Amino acid sequence: MPIAFVLINADLGAEEELVKELKEIPNVKEVHAVYGVYDIIVKVEAESMEKVKETVTWKIRRLDKVRSTLTMIVIESG
Repeated sequence: MPIAFVLINADLGAEEELVKELKEIPNVKEVHAVYGVYDIIVKVEAESMEKVKETVTWKIRRLDKVRSTLTMIVIESG
């Protein structure tokens, strides 16, 4: 199953709200608020790479309080 990790920069103070919204998106398997350069890390897993891309492009990146994202597609897990 294709997996991607999405690193998200959120609007200042919007992290908690975004975490709640992200947990409601189909194919989002994990959501973690973190300290550092990024505010939130999301694990996306779907039955096809096309579904992973759709989730990132049309669901996650379109949320109002998402400022920017960095997507890392997993090539091998173990």
